[in-house]
Amino acid sequence: MKLQEINKIDISNKKVFIRCDFNVPVDEFGSITDDRRIKSALGTIKYCLDNDCAVIIASHFGRPKNGYEDKFSLKPVAKRLHKLLDEDVKLAPNVICEETLAMAKELKSGEVMLLENMRFEAGETSNDPELSKTLASMADVFINDAFGVSHRAHASVEGIAQYFDIEHKAAGFLLAKEIKYFYHIIEQPKRPFVSIVGGSKVSGKLEALYNLIPKVDKIIIGGGMAFTFLKAQGYEIGNSLVEEDLIPDAIKIMNEANKLGVKLYLPVDVVVAEAFDADAFAKAVPIQEIPSNWMGLDIGPASALLFSQVLDDAHTILWNGPMGVYEMDKFAKGSFKLSHAVASSYATTVVGGGDTADLVRRTGDEDDMSFISTGGGASLELIEGKILPGVKALLINN
Repeated sequence: MKLQEINKIDISNKKVFIRCDFNVPVDEFGSITDDRRIKSALGTIKYCLDNDCAVIIASHFGRPKNGYEDKFSLKPVAKRLHKLLDEDVKLAPNVICEETLAMAKELKSGEVMLLENMRFEAGETSNDPELSKTLASMADVFINDAFGVSHRAHASVEGIAQYFDIEHKAAGFLLAKEIKYFYHIIEQPKRPFVSIVGGSKVSGKLEALYNLIPKVDKIIIGGGMAFTFLKAQGYEIGNSLVEEDLIPDAIKIMNEANKLGVKLYLPVDVVVAEAFDADAFAKAVPIQEIPSNWMGLDIGPASALLFSQVLDDAHTILWNGPMGVYEMDKFAKGSFKLSHAVASSYATTVVGGGDTADLVRRTGDEDDMSFISTGGGASLELIEGKILPGVKALLINN
């Protein structure tokens, strides 16, 4: 898989359309609470400005339903981008209205323009060819730097790329880095290769699990999804989350791991509570002793210690999904302990998924991870072995 990259094509003095992922969290006042995704795109934007380009940036933000909605405007993003770049950022009135198209046409070298929320246009998510064509008409070069939406065949991600030849479209630095990390870690990992898979449901990670089993040396399964595996082994799990219809898949995955000599680890104890409530009474119990009307909401201390020991000899660690309901302090200890263990490892550590990235920020371990992905769904599809639509459009000899 050979990806066309921005530094391999001529962009000097060109008008460049950059698709970014600025879908950032905001508080009730509309203020950005985490600008990591904006900062991650600065390398590509500054590279274009250093090459005397006129820069048009596009992104989505939230899920607007019927055209323009002020609460989904990219005004806060334009303001933060202006501060981070120390450059004037012209915010377009909409996506492809006449005034926006005129602004794009008049944009000069060294200037930056931000289109309004791409999802104000219904044709964005339906990958409308007319919208793609209009967006493409704004620029000479298309750069995709939005890993977080590259698994979506949307107009500003995949559709627009069809209107540029391979010498006039490329991956930005962030997208190229994401693809290289995941492709390398899945296809050519340094061993032992340990994967940690957590989160609430097996259904969301099923394809990833099937793809990982033949490639890893060890796999740790935690979070709510572990209870489907524990139920498959015959344990009583009380009111814990379980996907009954996926028990046969859980058995198949465990059998496949056993057949391939892959060591599969499940929790040996869990933190249980009488209700899904931050104030509920909680206690740690062995998996053999989960009370019938209680639910497991975190891995227990023995499991956290076991999983940490599993990581001791790892050369590569891929982590997607927390070990419990980490948003509640009472059920965050297992995830926090595992985060510290991953961060203190000497392995190459790659964190994928929005919840896991949020978790390692909360634990203060962010700087000790080798790489933290900016995309949850996109990283999961790469782990599943899929070629993302937004990436496929940028492959050389596609």
